[in-house]
Amino acid sequence: MSGSERSSPRRPRVAPAPLDAARLEELALAYVARFATSAGRLTTYCRRKLRERGHAGREDGVPPPDVAALVARFVDKGFVDDAGFARAKSDGLLRRGYGARRIGEALRADGIAEPLRTELAPGEAARREAAAAYARRRRFGPFAREPLDRADRAAQEKQLAALLRAGHDSAHARLVLAAASPGELDDWIDEAREEEDRDP
Repeated sequence: MSGSERSSPRRPRVAPAPLDAARLEELALAYVARFATSAGRLTTYCRRKLRERGHAGREDGVPPPDVAALVARFVDKGFVDDAGFARAKSDGLLRRGYGARRIGEALRADGIAEPLRTELAPGEAARREAAAAYARRRRFGPFAREPLDRADRAAQEKQLAALLRAGHDSAHARLVLAAASPGELDDWIDEAREEEDRDP
């Protein structure tokens, strides 16, 4: 008898039970315990679970669990903190070399409100640091293993396009790619830091 013949028959997959308010809250608690999240992302998660599983009592005319009230309770209890989440995400993206536009798009997708996105928008020095960090990571401009042939317009445009896709503005991207050395970029960043220190 072959191994496949000896194996027990597969049991039919049982669909998960529809959700009531208590079970949805348990799922939401497990979600915020595992993942840093925002109110917007938690709302999306809860609504998706209700779409996938339905809600208990639907046949009896019972309304679905109130997702907005559930999320508001989690915010009140401090389980969800949009400002802390947005700050951590913004800082992480900056360290990886992403620009202000890309960070704003990521926070918008996470449901972070526009006033908070504006408040957390990186300043000039941070934007310059991020552009240089991205170029260093991708070995663009002064960080290239071998200098880029200035006549190679296609390669220059490709690097510029990558910096723009990463959320950097055109002026910063062009300056980074044109820099003669990493030290020149350090001076450029220090100039912005000094300006911010003079005018906090």
